[in-house]
Amino acid sequence: MAARDALIYSTIDLMRRHGVAGTGIAAITEHSQVSRRTVYNTFPDGKTELVRQAAQVAGVFIGDQIARALELPTPQQSLIAFISQWKEVVAGSDFAAGCPIAAAGVARSSEPEIADTAGETFTRWQLAISDSLHRHGLPTTTALQLSNTVLAAVEGAVIMAIAQRSLTPLDDVHSQLDVLLAHHLPRS
Repeated sequence: MAARDALIYSTIDLMRRHGVAGTGIAAITEHSQVSRRTVYNTFPDGKTELVRQAAQVAGVFIGDQIARALELPTPQQSLIAFISQWKEVVAGSDFAAGCPIAAAGVARSSEPEIADTAGETFTRWQLAISDSLHRHGLPTTTALQLSNTVLAAVEGAVIMAIAQRSLTPLDDVHSQLDVLLAHHLPRS
């Protein structure tokens, strides 16, 4: 693996586990087994540039997972796939890792550029979900609002699942979002 990729993937993993503030250059170099000099040769602006790149890569990867889930025949099936992916991440990390984009988003006070990257990513995800809901018959405004609700609820449930060491928040969110989808989707 190239040094750049090792740095990016290590940063993503550390962000998922420790947030942006808890992901320092020393931890990144240790995790990636790449020298500090290589970090600054590859990312001249240091941690901010590296974390932004990591957030962008993670955002594309998760966005691709969302896109695959949205290819399923119904929004309910898409929701099952989306939440199942998060359950695998959270349980597979023994409740230690969550969403790197959420981690980037809460870095606003110390790293506004990184939070901006997260905001752009959340907007792309929201629009993808909204477009899918619109194709399934929802009016544009409702589709946008519901896609925002889905993302906010699932992202919040991921955080709660980690904090509580339980998948129950994801199960509960899934159950209630299913009710919300059924309420809004046209009957066929």
